[in-house]
Amino acid sequence: MNPLDTVTIELLPAGATPRQLFVLLHDAGGSAADMLELGNLLGGAFPEAAVLIPEGLTGPHADAAGAAAAGLDDAAALAARVQALAAYLRAQQQRFEVLQSDTALAGFGAGASLALALSDAHDGLAGRLLSFGGGYQVWPARAPALTTLHLLHGQNDEIVPLARTRSDFDHLMELGADATLDVARSLGHELHPALMDQAVTRLQTCVPLRAWKAV
Repeated sequence: MNPLDTVTIELLPAGATPRQLFVLLHDAGGSAADMLELGNLLGGAFPEAAVLIPEGLTGPHADAAGAAAAGLDDAAALAARVQALAAYLRAQQQRFEVLQSDTALAGFGAGASLALALSDAHDGLAGRLLSFGGGYQVWPARAPALTTLHLLHGQNDEIVPLARTRSDFDHLMELGADATLDVARSLGHELHPALMDQAVTRLQTCVPLRAWKAV
């Protein structure tokens, strides 16, 4: 697959060379259009950013809770999709001449699970990661040193239970990861405006831990 052939919704800054890059991944069984509200919100908050929403990188699975949670059949499928996503990210970074540290990856559901797997396999390929209603299929053995992780979850998520994401977060803390967890009461498995607004707040106010360590 040629990464540049992937069907993509593109929200580009008017008359400016992008200084930041956001790539948004939809849930299993969804479409790129599902991420448009988040894309428009990020574009408004970061007017010099290119926001890209590729179609189908998370795979076609739809209904089964296990498949929807990971968006993947098995370890081999996970590895293949991680590599496809990595190739897509590198191609877009080269296209826009945007650094990895100025790239953010956001996903919902299966898209979030895929993004988390990529952060484990390719530390630093994206400087920030936003996981909405997702979780690890396999826990990382080490903390990402160059990626800050923001986990955002609905308290009543029945597809990816909050307890699972809390366990993910606790594991990341044990590893010494640079990560945050925000939980929204009364929300289920949904990309809700409350979670999206909190994600923007995290992006605008959280200084990556690696920046503090470098001082």
